[in-house]
Amino acid sequence: MNNKHGATHLIYGINPVIEALKTRDKVVSVHISKQRQSITDEILQLARESGVQIKFEEKNFFDARFSKGHQGVAASVKSKKRMTIEELLALPEQKREAAFFMILDCIEDPRNFGALLRVSDAAGMHGVVFQSHRSAGITETASKASAGAMEHANIVEIVNIKHAIEKMKKKDITIIGAEAGSNLSMWDIDMKEPLAIVVGSEGHGLRRTVKDMCDNIVSLPMLGKVNSLNVSVAAGIIAYEALRQRRK
Repeated sequence: MNNKHGATHLIYGINPVIEALKTRDKVVSVHISKQRQSITDEILQLARESGVQIKFEEKNFFDARFSKGHQGVAASVKSKKRMTIEELLALPEQKREAAFFMILDCIEDPRNFGALLRVSDAAGMHGVVFQSHRSAGITETASKASAGAMEHANIVEIVNIKHAIEKMKKKDITIIGAEAGSNLSMWDIDMKEPLAIVVGSEGHGLRRTVKDMCDNIVSLPMLGKVNSLNVSVAAGIIAYEALRQRRK
């Protein structure tokens, strides 16, 4: 929607709303179910401290707009400003850290998209790059799945992620693709160096053209009956191996 505050959109769920309120000047209004006031003390306090408008709504306000899991809490927030790829690539140097990025290759499930943003935030990555075409993108469902991480993540939306990979390679950032069936494991890779982890959709994995641009393809050992993990789980394991190596 558009209003006097500029472009805004709705997010829902307790954690996403709390994290949005913590960013200051992002939330236009908070909507709380009249039946859930007793569990929203922190939200009410943060909203009042920031001078954010509070509206108490009937249950059907939420049921008509959101899927299950809204928890009777929503907020109208200013649309998130996207970074350019150049701005993102400058961050590690500004922080005097080795680059640590995640690239999403056609992640179309908004819950996976949100969960991957949560992984990126938890592992201290500098940002996430995704492709505008055939991607879930920034939606209410993705925001809820991110548990508030979307409000803090540095996000770049680009027409073609291969252009982002090319720019990263020019900066000597190693591109690691995650794909089942590789003979190379994450334990065989030095992840202390500047790094970008590329993950593909659960149904199709990495596209061939993207896989060909990767410096290495790694997979996780699968010892059970099921031969794959959810993409966000796999990405989380690889990201934390990189974090372990960097903190060692």
